[in-house]
Amino acid sequence: MKILFLTHYYTPEGNAPATRVSALSERWVKMGHEVTILTCAPNVPNGKVYEGYRNKWITQEEINGVKVIRIWTYIAANKHTIRRILNYTSYMWSAFFHGLFLPKPDIMIATSPQFFCGWAGVLLHWFRRFPFVLEIRDIWPESIASVNAKVPPFLLRIVYWMESAMYRTAMFIVTVGEGYKKKLIQDKRIPENKLAVVMNGVDTEHYYPRPKDETILARYGLNGKFVCSYIGTIGMACGLKTVLDVAVKLKNQGDDTIRFLLVGDGAIREELENEANQKELNNVIFTGRCSKDEIPALLASSDVSLVHLKKTDLFTTVMPSKIFESAGCARPIIIGVEGYAKDFVENAKAGIAVEPENVNDLLDAVLKLKDDPELCQRLGMNCYNNISSKYNRDQQANDYIDILERLKSANKR
Repeated sequence: MKILFLTHYYTPEGNAPATRVSALSERWVKMGHEVTILTCAPNVPNGKVYEGYRNKWITQEEINGVKVIRIWTYIAANKHTIRRILNYTSYMWSAFFHGLFLPKPDIMIATSPQFFCGWAGVLLHWFRRFPFVLEIRDIWPESIASVNAKVPPFLLRIVYWMESAMYRTAMFIVTVGEGYKKKLIQDKRIPENKLAVVMNGVDTEHYYPRPKDETILARYGLNGKFVCSYIGTIGMACGLKTVLDVAVKLKNQGDDTIRFLLVGDGAIREELENEANQKELNNVIFTGRCSKDEIPALLASSDVSLVHLKKTDLFTTVMPSKIFESAGCARPIIIGVEGYAKDFVENAKAGIAVEPENVNDLLDAVLKLKDDPELCQRLGMNCYNNISSKYNRDQQANDYIDILERLKSANKR
């Protein structure tokens, strides 16, 4: 099968969309399929093009057998609403233009986030009749409102219309969790037979149980400390102000045994780091952006993984990929996400649930795990045995390709 995959993010970027798409694409190539990625120059999250790349009209490379076409976009950091909208829409028009000259694929997938990537798929379907599969990893435009992004109401109305048209145009929709599927059926009136769930999973080649890395611990001053790590985009949705508030409480109590390790970058990383410095919180460490290759060792060097989002109804539908990476490294999870993600972790007996943005809940959970090493280890092994063994990238790629092959066959009839 010839698959064209439209994605705003791709390796060497290390965020969840880039990781998912690259993991799927590389496995499909090994199965004998031909995969072409249409993406932009890697620059997430700070809007600076990675070393070795340039934001040119078009460049091509091959990564692990996958053909990667990188196209020009207006590049912006993961902040400032208007500039981000320009970034998103420039990808849409650029992908549409370049897609006009590509060979017709058997299947085209366009993945959201971001929303306008999905719309590049709509345009190519309208103008080139590419068989169009929409992948939903985030519900727009609700997700904009949930993080208080300042978007003018008239623009939101346009986006709501575009969202409806995008769902109607797609021949099929793949989403990453049952929560999204339920919301699409109930709120967006999408027929159930037009939907399938392909969960995220762990890449067991990179995420597996291993001892702590003493070099990493020494680098960040973590030796002898209980380490609670958050690894991912430090953006408006993460609600990590709560971590600083917990750190203040621990400092006031004179407890110097716990460290919060915040790994990554994003729209509010600088703001949080400045606040931590002003309050002299030496129990919160910001690493900045790290390469994908460093993440498994950082996670394995932690005692517990924090998965946290702001308290909002929309996030009850999400299934963060951090859950699966923690499972691969056999690390217990403090899950500060309500809804499907919370139920998933609790059913696997893989961690402790806390109310999002509840300072006392998070403090109690961290202290409970620190004071009970046996519980910490048991939850970590449950996380590995009950999640990692069932949800991995190989199974995910197989499930997804089965869907695409059925759609290809149906489209030919």
